[in-house]
Amino acid sequence: MSNESSRAPGKASSNDVRREERGASGGRWFTVVDGHEAEMTYSRASASLVIIDHTEVPDALRGRGVGQAMVLRAVEDARREGFRIIPLCPFAKAQFERHADWRDVLSA
Repeated sequence: MSNESSRAPGKASSNDVRREERGASGGRWFTVVDGHEAEMTYSRASASLVIIDHTEVPDALRGRGVGQAMVLRAVEDARREGFRIIPLCPFAKAQFERHADWRDVLSA
């Protein structure tokens, strides 16, 4: 799933992250790096509002930007598809606090 040549060695890219819808109620963004799967789950409050509720990154992938890449992919999807995000997950919330340029997709 991952394209090693499109990213810096050892670092994840939002291009490596995929989204899987699980019906109208939500889904997840996920990636597999070096055989380890990381995911960030979400619920859909409406067609225009996504709630990021959990991020799980295996210990083997920590420090490699995998979690950040998943949040960035959510931001890119929100911009492209016109939905807003509520980051309930502490990790996702911290990423939005660190990246002021992502706040345009936050729900008021």
